Amino acid sequence: MTRWCDRCGESVAAGPHPACAAARAWEPPRWCAFCRRRMKVQVVPAGWSAVCVEHGERRG
Repeated sequence: MTRWCDRCGESVAAGPHPACAAARAWEPPRWCAFCRRRMKVQVVPAGWSAVCVEHGERRG
């Protein structure tokens, strides 16, 4: 279960994040949704990868 917004890093329990949801259509996640750690993000022409040291890699 995700507890944190993967774009701004704030709690998802605080309410909806419409600006973050709109931005995520174009941007990779910057924060881990599970532990709120800042992720190492790499953007390439074919997509992106984001790595959390605790939870591993996500690709898009």
